[in-house]
Amino acid sequence: MIRKILSSKTQTISFAALIISISSFFSFFLGALRDNLLANHLPNQLADVYWAAFRVPDFIYGILITGGITAAFLPVFSSYFHKSQDSAKRLFKDIFTIFFIALVFLAAIFFFLAPFLVNLTVPGFSQAQKQETANLMRIMFLSPVLLGLSAIFSSVLQYLNFFYAFSLAPIFYNTGILVGILVFYPIFGLPGLAMGVILGALMHLLIQMIPAMKAGFIPAVSFSLKEKEGLFKISKLMVPRVISSAAFQINLIITTAIASTLTAGSIKIFNLSNNLYCVPVGLIGLSFATAVFPTLSKSFVSDQKEKFLEIFSNILSKIIFFILPLSGFIFILRAQITRLIYGTQIASGNYFGWWETRLTASSLGVLSLSLFAACLIPFLARAFFALHNTKTPLKIALFSIALNVGLSFLFVWLLKTSGVFQNFSISFLKLKDLTDVSVLGLSLALSISTIFQFIFLLIGLKLKLKSLSILKYKNNFLKMFFASLIASLAVYFCLKLTGSVLPELSSALATNKVIGLLLQTTVSGILGVIAYLFLCFSMGLKEPKLIWKHLCKIKFLIS
Repeated sequence: MIRKILSSKTQTISFAALIISISSFFSFFLGALRDNLLANHLPNQLADVYWAAFRVPDFIYGILITGGITAAFLPVFSSYFHKSQDSAKRLFKDIFTIFFIALVFLAAIFFFLAPFLVNLTVPGFSQAQKQETANLMRIMFLSPVLLGLSAIFSSVLQYLNFFYAFSLAPIFYNTGILVGILVFYPIFGLPGLAMGVILGALMHLLIQMIPAMKAGFIPAVSFSLKEKEGLFKISKLMVPRVISSAAFQINLIITTAIASTLTAGSIKIFNLSNNLYCVPVGLIGLSFATAVFPTLSKSFVSDQKEKFLEIFSNILSKIIFFILPLSGFIFILRAQITRLIYGTQIASGNYFGWWETRLTASSLGVLSLSLFAACLIPFLARAFFALHNTKTPLKIALFSIALNVGLSFLFVWLLKTSGVFQNFSISFLKLKDLTDVSVLGLSLALSISTIFQFIFLLIGLKLKLKSLSILKYKNNFLKMFFASLIASLAVYFCLKLTGSVLPELSSALATNKVIGLLLQTTVSGILGVIAYLFLCFSMGLKEPKLIWKHLCKIKFLIS
């Protein structure tokens, strides 16, 4: 039964995106549980150590995997598979060999350089914190090796439309991390958290090997590379994307370095708010981008330009339909979301207090303003990758990263200095009794640079595809924006109303208690969704009908 599900194919892009979104939701649930336990179990200084230790391993993963295999391997693999399955299998073995050796080599080098790297990434840490960060980092260097090999299988599964196994991998990854928190941490201390990460990465790999091997893609290390032309094409596509991803990861390292010089807990606050910010990006942006990438690649290889443009426009409209209202809802409900996910004590520990809650909520609110751009960037980038163009996204990424770093220093300084900017920010976000809000400068810088990156990617794609016309959909987009605005106002007024009514009904429903807060947030969110779908349906948009159609297919998942 399990093998049958893992080896089942999805038939449409939207349904594949739905499968990925559903699994992403469960992964988000486990991730929220993980972050809640970390936020409450670890003092701010130790929490900063844990998240800082991720930076360099993520750097390795980002430059070779997110930056390499995802962008370069799938388009070339697609062209090989289109010609011959045997040649595609040989290319798979060749790339598996090269990436295995490269990842092990890099992990070994960085293992010995860990103390030096810690001095660069967290200059504001104490010597004791730096030592703990280096110890965790060394254990975590095994993670990109396992996740890197897993990504090769992911690309194969995506091409074969085996999205069930692919979508389950993040759930197993978070499960491993939870085991680290609940089982390993009480026994081994901080190193136990790193062991949980390794366990999660191993499970991420194994769950995808089953259907890939069944399809005939058997991993093997062989030094007799047979598909040199394909490897050359992959390396040619990889270089710009690797530089782009390296720049992005360096950007995160610089952000962490700046946060390490601020008040203890600043890295924790930025990471917790950024994790919430990334949830809709994963549920919507990455789900659609991942699901559509193989089809866009096939359309380009088959020289079906009209099909490419039709698919692109269709998916662009769907992403905007989902993300516009969600951006407004998250901004309005930012405090409630933060309190529920991080402020609720699931187990012992109380290291997420009122100061952390308010700053994390405010950081989430600032980030939500660029949520539409963050969700569309993965999709636009993959459109470029499908066209075998990685240079344009690279140039745009480098610009946005430079902008983000510059703005980070500027906004942190402005929020530390008494003046008009600081007073406006504190008043707008209702943080008048907090003395240090400088960490919000990192979130504001990220939001602005993300919006610019989206704008330039869209312009660049339009220049690449002359026949691409976004303006012909402007009426639909305006309808979605109007419906989102009205629905967000409905959420706001419902939030205020329930905040007054619920305590009158029962003291147990007061919004300073979990049940009351959950009820307030749920009722307001549901009302907003109903209002948005009703308005969109009334204005003749097709998306509400498509949602119902695809939801009806869920019952066939296990049949």
